[in-house]
Amino acid sequence: MALQPQPLSAYAGYAHFIVTSPSPSHHPFVAHVEINRPAKLNAFHEAMWHELRRVFQQLSADPDVRAVVLSGAGDRAFTAGLDVTAASEGGVLASAEAQGLDAARKAARLRQYIADFQECISAVEKCEKPVICVMHGISIGLAIDISCCADIRLCSQDAQFAVKEVDIGLAADIGTLARLPKVVGSQSWVKDVCLTARDFSAVEALSVGFVSQVHESKAAALAVAVEMAGFIASKSPVAVQGTKELLNHSRDHTVDDNLRYTGVWNAAALQTNDVAAALMSGLKKKKPTFEKL
Repeated sequence: MALQPQPLSAYAGYAHFIVTSPSPSHHPFVAHVEINRPAKLNAFHEAMWHELRRVFQQLSADPDVRAVVLSGAGDRAFTAGLDVTAASEGGVLASAEAQGLDAARKAARLRQYIADFQECISAVEKCEKPVICVMHGISIGLAIDISCCADIRLCSQDAQFAVKEVDIGLAADIGTLARLPKVVGSQSWVKDVCLTARDFSAVEALSVGFVSQVHESKAAALAVAVEMAGFIASKSPVAVQGTKELLNHSRDHTVDDNLRYTGVWNAAALQTNDVAAALMSGLKKKKPTFEKL
C-alpha cells in the first residue's frame, strides 16, 4: 500500500521534524515523525534535541495518536549523530572556559547540560505510545541512543551502524551504554562495538537482535512500520500503553517488583470497558473499536 501522508496541523510549528499521518484513511491513529535535516545527514544540534523532547511529549499526551513511527528524511541517513561542527563552535564547555570558571563549576555546568541532553533523548522512551524506529543509511552515534529508546527497531539493508563516541574521544553518555546492553543479549558484542567504534551492518544488527527486521529499502521498511503501527493502534489503547509501561518497568526491576507493580497497575486498568469490548468482539467475530484514551 502506497503511503499518502497528510500533515498533522497540531505539529506544524516544529522546525526540525515533520509529523504526518502516513495513511490517514487506513491507520488514523498513527503518527510519523521524520528527522528533517537531510542536507546535513540529519545530524543533531542543540535546538533539535530540545525539539525532539517537545515532539514526543506532545505525542505522548495526544489522544488522537496511538502509535508512532520515527525515521529520518532523505535517502542518505537516519542520522549521522551529533553535528560536531556546531558543537565545536560553542556550547557549555566553551562558555565555561570563557567565563574563567574553575574545574568544579565547569563540571557542574557540564552535568546539567548532559542531564538535559539525556532527558531530551529519553523522551522517545518515555512517550506512552509505542514507537517504531526505522533506520536507513548512516545510523551512527546519536542514532543508537535514539533507537535504543524505541520499542521496535526496523532497518533497510543499506543501514550502516556504529557507536561512534570512542572515535571522538569520549564515552557515549546519552543512553547507549545504559540501554544497548539491555537491548542486545551479548555483553561481548556490545563491548566489541562500543570499544572499537567499528561499523556494523544491517545483517549483523539483525543477528544480535538490535533490529527485528531488515528490508530491501527505506520505503519498504517504512511501509512495514506503518502497517505494524496501524495494527498496534487498532488494539485497546489501555492495553497497549499498559503493556509498554510494564515491559519497560520489568527491564529495570526484579520479577517480584514487576509483579507487584503490574498488580497495582491492573487493579485500575482492568476496570476499563475495553476488556468487555474485546471479549464480545471475539464471540461475535467482529473487529472491536475502542474509545480514545
